[in-house]
Amino acid sequence: MKKFLLILLILTSLVVLAFQFKPVKRVASIVEASISTPSLINKDSLTIASRVNIPEGYKRVTYAKGSYEDYLRNYKLKLFGSKIINYDNSEYFWQGGHIGILEISVPKNGLQQCADALIRIRSEYLWKNNRKDEIGFNFTSGHYCSWKKYAEGYRPKISGNKVSFSKTASANPSEENFYKYLNLIYMYSGTLSLYNELKSIDAKDLQLGDMLIRGGSPGHIVMIGDEVVNENGDKLYLLFQGNTPAQSVHLVKNLEDSTISPWYQLENDVVIPVSNYTFGSAKFVRFK
Repeated sequence: MKKFLLILLILTSLVVLAFQFKPVKRVASIVEASISTPSLINKDSLTIASRVNIPEGYKRVTYAKGSYEDYLRNYKLKLFGSKIINYDNSEYFWQGGHIGILEISVPKNGLQQCADALIRIRSEYLWKNNRKDEIGFNFTSGHYCSWKKYAEGYRPKISGNKVSFSKTASANPSEENFYKYLNLIYMYSGTLSLYNELKSIDAKDLQLGDMLIRGGSPGHIVMIGDEVVNENGDKLYLLFQGNTPAQSVHLVKNLEDSTISPWYQLENDVVIPVSNYTFGSAKFVRFK
């Protein structure tokens, strides 16, 4: 009888231990996913496209050379292992969610946050490709502010939600003035203005350069930096983001699926965790 009770006690203890270690294993796997470098990464490469290999069975979606999509795919990266740096030169508190830092400066004024960083990338592409007249964004109030009018000397007078423009400065189409214009946009635009301004895109129609957005205060936004497809038409995407506080723009890992990280599957009406933010009720949008 004592022998039976001893065996029963041992078996009970083993069952209890098994249940105790089950969540520990899950936590350990999450931690491992957040700190490990996926095999799809090329550590010695310095562009988005060359930093990340294509998953087996997929190929990159083709875009014309010189297009916005091609520009993003070949965006330059800092050396592998570079850290996310805040606008005040401090290190961001969590460095476990990225696999690359884009070669884009972080202004010391702290204005270039998540939406602003993507606005800048889009605007710089248009600037470099002699499409300056296309540069323009809505304020959160809904008023449109173009680079063309700003360069001509027009400035906004803002009183609450009321905005009027008048010519109060000399014409100045210089690059220096262009970045002053962007600072103005950073101040009065953001995720909410982009959410309301930009065309909504269905997940099945997504392409490189489109964005996943949740408008608000706070909201968040990330951009597609590369795109691959398999023979069944299934697509995977790379994502990059700025953040709040203003910091290095970075290419993010997929912490939910280490088998394809840093690639993501993107669908309508699903929860999408991206680095340190989770999109619950988001939509996809495209710059004009």
